[in-house]
Amino acid sequence: MAGHPHGRPMMRQPGEKTDFKSMKKMLVYCKRYMPAVIVAVILAIGGSYATIIGPEYISDLTNEIIAGMMMEINMSAVRDIAVKLLVIYIAGALLSYGQQFITATVTQHAARRLRNDIDGKINRLPLRFFDTSTKGDLLSRVTNDVDTISQTLAQSTANLLGAIVLLVGVMIKMFGSSVILSLVTIAAAMLGFFSMGFIMKKSQKYFNRKQEDLGTLNGQIEEVYTNHNIVLAFGGKEAEQEKFTKINDKLYDDNWRSQFLSGLMMPIMSFVGNLSYVLIFAVGIAFIIKDKGGMSFGTISAFIIYSRLFQQPLGTFAQSMTSIQQASAASKRVFEILEAHELPDESKKTMKLAPEKVRGDVEFSHVKFGYLPDKTIIHDFSAKLTAGQKVAIVGPTGAGKTTMVNLLMRFYEPDAGDIKIDGVSIRDITRENVHDLFDMILQDTWLFGGTIRENLVYNKVGVTEAELDKVCTAVGLKHFIDTLDKGYDTELSDTLSLSEGQKQQLTIARAMLKDAPLLILDEATSSVDTRTELVIQRAMDELTKDRTSFVIAHRLSTIKNADIILVMRDGDIVEQGNHKELLEQEGFYAELYNSQFVTT
Repeated sequence: MAGHPHGRPMMRQPGEKTDFKSMKKMLVYCKRYMPAVIVAVILAIGGSYATIIGPEYISDLTNEIIAGMMMEINMSAVRDIAVKLLVIYIAGALLSYGQQFITATVTQHAARRLRNDIDGKINRLPLRFFDTSTKGDLLSRVTNDVDTISQTLAQSTANLLGAIVLLVGVMIKMFGSSVILSLVTIAAAMLGFFSMGFIMKKSQKYFNRKQEDLGTLNGQIEEVYTNHNIVLAFGGKEAEQEKFTKINDKLYDDNWRSQFLSGLMMPIMSFVGNLSYVLIFAVGIAFIIKDKGGMSFGTISAFIIYSRLFQQPLGTFAQSMTSIQQASAASKRVFEILEAHELPDESKKTMKLAPEKVRGDVEFSHVKFGYLPDKTIIHDFSAKLTAGQKVAIVGPTGAGKTTMVNLLMRFYEPDAGDIKIDGVSIRDITRENVHDLFDMILQDTWLFGGTIRENLVYNKVGVTEAELDKVCTAVGLKHFIDTLDKGYDTELSDTLSLSEGQKQQLTIARAMLKDAPLLILDEATSSVDTRTELVIQRAMDELTKDRTSFVIAHRLSTIKNADIILVMRDGDIVEQGNHKELLEQEGFYAELYNSQFVTT
């Protein structure tokens, strides 16, 4: 594409501070699921309450047994307490299961919605967005990053929800049992919290870099695998392998650092838990010896369980931090797409040009355009073309030929000037309406996985077998299709080897089936041999009859019969006329034409 800027993916600078704003955005994004989340919270409270009150009965059970050791154990009381414990823990398990089920369902719905929104957003983004991103990086955002968020929502959200409720409940019960032991437990936990905060601050930048490295690696792989024959032909295997190794080593380094730092959280929390047990025993025994605070062995045994329950949500936080930090980095990359500047909303435009009623008059009026603000490609382009004309656009590489087609199709908007079809500015009709008015055949073929029939009738309904036969005969493809066992229903796959020429014939047949009033041919026959080109040229002559067509060509011998030839140079029209008139002028066109026949 002439003047096409080759940008790199949107990336954050290494070491940039992260404050989890992206995760906050994700929580806001999921607010529609709040009713289900509230139900899950209620179930979590019930499950946590069942877990929390268990130690009370264990304390009673312990005291009952210790008291009975002096005389006789009251087995009836012990049995009653044991049955109550069993009922409590079964109820807690059922409530926790319900909370986990609801949370898992909500998170999967949220992940599905996120994928759908990204897919819809991609279709509303301007082409400029894709100019500054590699395909591999975009694929990584849509697949890897969304999958990371999905896994975090599914695994960590439920755990964190239950952990928060459990933590609050345990603290209430602890303070109700013993303020002194509660303060001892919390003091030990604070050491763990401060350590976790320090580690998270240090490790987050590596999680960000890891997601970026993964996108860069996917981009490099996509480029190399797509153009593998070029890599082999130019002996670039070692260079590409070296580039891959460099990116892969950086990914390994950032991934290792992030996992190592986040992996420190669990050992620290384990140490804090053990330290808490020691302090509880030491302080509790000291109070029992001094007979202060109404302390008993039952209280200490219950508090050991409370301490374990208190450490459990802290351990959950530590385990979840790794996935949450990854999801934070992934969310930022995903929201860069979701919050990207969209194409202007055109839903209020009511004017529409019906393809079957369009004559095909096209006018360019003082069009100015540049892909970048400081680099103008088209300076002052003006041309008036009448319906049914075959218009050829020629010029050296970088002259702006394909750019003019992009502007005509409204893939980009002019910086100044206007383009009209049948006297109507294309700004006044929707982009979809503009696209409906054009057939487009490009130099690079585009076929997707599916049958030959599905590729030919792409986005068009009601195509008959006779119409398929007609267009395939016109482009010289009918004989090849007849040799296939399933004909038009043959799947395009690796087992069906199509030449570049046959692929181009399919795309030309697809355009002929659309039968739009305007036609764009961008080096459409450059991939076929001379004999096939003659067949296709005759088909295109038939296709261009009675419709305005724009032909971009480097082989000037193929556009001799054009009604008007626009000669472009450095973004401006320097000459225009038919083939004979331009040769007689002995100007730039004549120079281009004659250069193709110079022999040395």
